[in-house]
Amino acid sequence: MGKELQNKEKTLKSVDEMLLEFEGKNFRDNSSLLIFKGIETGKDVYNITAPFEDQGKSYIAGRVEARDSEHSEVVFFQQEEDGWQARKELGTLQLQDPFVTHIGKELVLGGVEIFEHEEKPGTLNYRTVFYKGSSIRTLKRFTQGPDGMKDIRLCQLEENKILVMTRPQGKIGGRGKIAYIMIPSLDELNVETIEQAKILENQFLPEEWGGCNELQLLKNGKVGVLSHIAKYDETGNRHYYSTVFCFDPENGEYSPMKIIAIRDNFKEGPSKREDIRDVIFSGGLVRKDGTAQLYCGVSDAQGHRLTIDDPFASFEK
Repeated sequence: MGKELQNKEKTLKSVDEMLLEFEGKNFRDNSSLLIFKGIETGKDVYNITAPFEDQGKSYIAGRVEARDSEHSEVVFFQQEEDGWQARKELGTLQLQDPFVTHIGKELVLGGVEIFEHEEKPGTLNYRTVFYKGSSIRTLKRFTQGPDGMKDIRLCQLEENKILVMTRPQGKIGGRGKIAYIMIPSLDELNVETIEQAKILENQFLPEEWGGCNELQLLKNGKVGVLSHIAKYDETGNRHYYSTVFCFDPENGEYSPMKIIAIRDNFKEGPSKREDIRDVIFSGGLVRKDGTAQLYCGVSDAQGHRLTIDDPFASFEK
């Protein structure tokens, strides 16, 4: 990976350049709509996690909300033969866009909390909040990120070493860049630490943006980063694409980002709004025998699964 990273400016590519290189743009046969049961009529389930194990059972956490609202709750769905059944007795969280990982022996769940903007009455602000516990039933809130920041993700590297990837915006991050910092324990995960993260330069053009969706420790000690890149078109419509890159925690080097999935790879379906029809938001990858199951929120209205070639396999060679 070293030679590839010596001239990072040459690796900077626009969304349109990445799309030209994307070889799977015509594939749709490998996707399936996930069936979520036990939800009120008129509510959607999207921006889901990949399945994760808890006390011997398989669950997906999903964002559940009405089509005309941004006020959502995270619900845990248990796998059954004919779909995923809501288990509200496990508790729900007033969050958007859940994500899960394991740090040491702890199950860590995060999501986006919305709240009244202190400086702009009548508008909403947001922040990433974190819960931890030995199981879903014991999850307790323990920290939060800076106001106005989504897409904060964690990865346990080794004992006393956790990789944190963040998404600063504004003066230092523009519309949204990816940054990283190492911490020794979850006790150090706080606003002050997160704001010290170092930006990965030359990943996004000024008018485009992106963030992390999931971090996976690879066999060689590097980290496979499931991410996204996004842009507006000339009419103001949003376009989000699923991407990956490889990050080396030993020296902070990283490979060029590449697209692994687009909206047209998934089954046709409804959209929350017309301006976000071409949006997918990756929740996680399940890798097995050279392939991977990519779990995505699609058009802010449904949860889908797509089978692709394992995009992290080349990073482990």
